[in-house]
Amino acid sequence: MSPFPLSSAALLKSAADRVRSARPELADGLDLSSAQALRAVRAGLHGARTAPSDEALAVVVIGRLDLPGWVRETCAFALGLAPGQREAWRRSFTRTVYLAGSPSNLRERFAFDHIAADGSAAWAGPAPGARTATLRRLLKAFEAAHELTAQRPATVTVPGRPGTRTPVCRELYVATARVSVTEALVHLNHLLAEAVLDGLIGHGDRLTLRFVPRLTGLGARLAMLRVDTDVHRPEELQACAGLTTEV
Repeated sequence: MSPFPLSSAALLKSAADRVRSARPELADGLDLSSAQALRAVRAGLHGARTAPSDEALAVVVIGRLDLPGWVRETCAFALGLAPGQREAWRRSFTRTVYLAGSPSNLRERFAFDHIAADGSAAWAGPAPGARTATLRRLLKAFEAAHELTAQRPATVTVPGRPGTRTPVCRELYVATARVSVTEALVHLNHLLAEAVLDGLIGHGDRLTLRFVPRLTGLGARLAMLRVDTDVHRPEELQACAGLTTEV
């Protein structure tokens, strides 16, 4: 756990730890010592345009985007995965493809694993790419290239009945400066999925989504970060989204 502001070393450690967590058998042979080295590693791991046969790929079809609702349903989807699916998806760095389409028009032709309560989005997988190949060929990529604008904070409750774990409240920060809506979805998806896999998000939790230009100087404490290339300084890293400790 780390307080803001985030140092370059903290960002690099967070990004490197993600590689070690997903692929521990590879980590010892990889150079994770700098932002440049880490980008080279990521390019090698994600360079293929099509998913390898052993990679677990999730697909989300988006008909209407309401970001707080999408956050809620993304958590519900990840929480519904079987243990084997969770492990395979983690090893594939929670790879997800975003498609534009109407779930209600597709549900009779394709078997979705989770559909949002309001029908705005639907999820399939994670599974080998062959399972969703027809769906991915049918639909175009979901594209929302306009910059994510700051919005009022919104609190959502993760669906499902809590078990023995007591629900908690956390804040979910997402950076908006020079970040497109599509890029924000990618960052939030990875963060939320991996937080579920790590047990940081569970049924009944309350998440408050907050929009900030950059995740620095906020005085919060983080339980998890999503780190990517800095949009202002491509040779450096930046925090794109963050999940706080319990509040």
